[in-house]
Amino acid sequence: MTISIIFLIIGFVLLVKGADFFVGGSSRIAAALKVPPLIIGLTLVSFGTSAPEASVSIVSAINGLNDMSLGNVVGSNIFNTLLIIGISSLLVPIFIEKSVKKFDIPVMLGVYGTLALFAFVITPLKIDRWEAVVMLVLFAAYLALLLLRAKKSKPQLPLPRKEENNFPVWFSPFMLAVGLCGIIVGGNLVVDSATQIATALGMSQSLVALTIVAVGTSLPELVTSVVAGIKKENDIAIGNIIGSNIFNVIFILGLSAALHPVALTFGAIADIAVLAGSAILLFVISLKGDRCNRVHGALMILLYVLYIVYIIARN
Repeated sequence: MTISIIFLIIGFVLLVKGADFFVGGSSRIAAALKVPPLIIGLTLVSFGTSAPEASVSIVSAINGLNDMSLGNVVGSNIFNTLLIIGISSLLVPIFIEKSVKKFDIPVMLGVYGTLALFAFVITPLKIDRWEAVVMLVLFAAYLALLLLRAKKSKPQLPLPRKEENNFPVWFSPFMLAVGLCGIIVGGNLVVDSATQIATALGMSQSLVALTIVAVGTSLPELVTSVVAGIKKENDIAIGNIIGSNIFNVIFILGLSAALHPVALTFGAIADIAVLAGSAILLFVISLKGDRCNRVHGALMILLYVLYIVYIIARN
């Protein structure tokens, strides 16, 4: 237990410093290549910070651990939307761009709707291989649309002046790589250590997947979005979350189900309902204004706490 706690602390340190390097390198590359930071957040940052979810869900699918594979993705996405955006908004109100309102949030809602359709209507309580292939095709189409948006978008940020940074542009990829390594290694350390602690305390596999593993694999998104928000990189903060949520469902869960069909329990109905509800809440907030403020953030955090209380009671 003591060793697990020590590794847990080391993991948190790697996550914090890794995210700091990753955000700095990403925003600098975005400016140097004249690519909007939102696109960087939706692709490079979100996919990079989803690496822990990918490793956990894919390995779980190969081993036939359906509760871990599905619970990790669903729990991570709920954590991303309610707690990460909630905490980030509580610290610094997050501006929501028009393109995010018109494209990215509706795409996320569509992805969740597709998941519910596959899981409960077409093949009840199961995600089959052919459905997984459809999800992977949707992921490829989503990437193609992002590339088209990147070509059509005008640069939103000028290249930072040299005195604003202590490193040249050519050093940014190295910062990006070091930051990503810190995020992945730190995330894995946190997940492994926290899972060992939870198992020692007698928690079930389903509960561990929806709480400890889901939260642990989402820590990179949490740290990256909070750091991005503090650095006023709001496009990366919101893009990271939405891109990660889409990536988790149609790529990670899609690839997991392609390797091994995922069977669902009746408890998953409530979890996916909460997942869809969190996306609808964000969509409603975006329609009512151009930012997610501190009141919205507090509401999201409260809803996440209530959800955690519910799944603990359920398990």
